[in-house]
Amino acid sequence: MPILLYDLVGADTGRPFSPHCWKVAMALAHKGLEFTSMPAPFTQIPALEGGATKIVPLIRDGETLVSDSFDIALYLEETYPDRPTLFGGEGGKAMARFVERWSQLTIHPFLGTAILMEIHDCLAPEDQAHFRRTREPRFGKPIEEVPLDRDDRLAGFRASLEPLRSMLTYQPFIGGASPLFSDYIVFGAFQFARVVSPYQALAGDDPIRDWFERCLALHGGLGARVPAAA
Repeated sequence: MPILLYDLVGADTGRPFSPHCWKVAMALAHKGLEFTSMPAPFTQIPALEGGATKIVPLIRDGETLVSDSFDIALYLEETYPDRPTLFGGEGGKAMARFVERWSQLTIHPFLGTAILMEIHDCLAPEDQAHFRRTREPRFGKPIEEVPLDRDDRLAGFRASLEPLRSMLTYQPFIGGASPLFSDYIVFGAFQFARVVSPYQALAGDDPIRDWFERCLALHGGLGARVPAAA
């Protein structure tokens, strides 16, 4: 029986956009595990699996439920050890923890604010109301105002990616010669932006773009199956 992946979507249920859900989709594909994506808009998450979680991704593997993208990756690694590794050992797990923290503190704050209105606009009306109600207290201002300075902040954001850019001159993936879960962590962030918004956070000649295109092509082009936002 396929694993179920509860996947955050907007009004178009064929365009999952959560960076964390994308990490898990890529991890499942990396492991060669059959899975079915189950659409889960914001306002439906509390009812999933009888109230099992407040967040997605959430997977059901037989009788087992697991939430949180990193916990899911650890579960897949431990439960399916004979399939391709997501970490390459304990050192790879430690490296992935660092990459996750770096991504959350460096990439997500810029992307999440730069495309905030595009996230809102891709949601169904009931989810738009939820999104506004939960985000405006967080930012202390109307969500329309949050992205207004994104162009002023863009150069600084691009400069903050130099460690990743420099590393990719040595190897094609964060994981080395082939991808590991660390790649999917960072891929998820940029895939989220690609699916939601046409805003170009990376310069056209940025080597990170080449890495991202390699990731889009992985696992039969799983990431590329969802067209970029126009």
